[in-house]
Amino acid sequence: MAPGNNGFDVRLPNEQAVLARMRGTQDRIADAITTFAGTMQFVYIHAAWFTVWIAFNEGLFGRSAVWDPYPFGLLTMIVSLEAIFLSTFVMVSQNRQAMREKVRADLDFETNIRSEVWSAHIGHALGVDPAQVEQEVQTLLAQNQAKMSGTEQSSP
Repeated sequence: MAPGNNGFDVRLPNEQAVLARMRGTQDRIADAITTFAGTMQFVYIHAAWFTVWIAFNEGLFGRSAVWDPYPFGLLTMIVSLEAIFLSTFVMVSQNRQAMREKVRADLDFETNIRSEVWSAHIGHALGVDPAQVEQEVQTLLAQNQAKMSGTEQSSP
């Protein structure tokens, strides 16, 4: 026990530490590719690449420079393969994001349970009536729900 903590050694899980343990090299690579693919730089590189490819294969630099004549079958195959891989990387990243959200939700739930238990113990020690507190909580929740749904009664 650390000095000065009255015998309590509460260690809350750190979200970043939990997520770091779950993230491997393959996940980092997939995230990096997905992050880059979602930028305008990626769009500009592809626009330039397609322009150069089509210019060469339309014979703008001479007939000897043509390697994929119209209808650009090789370009079509390469772009299709790229789309397949990019969609897979996006799905991998989405799965990881869902996992991160689950970790966050689990840690939030644990924190809420801790708060609830501590609040109950503190309220009991202070002699607070839990039924009255719960009634006030329910009233506030109902008011908030009414505001969110737009059915709030305006008071005169």
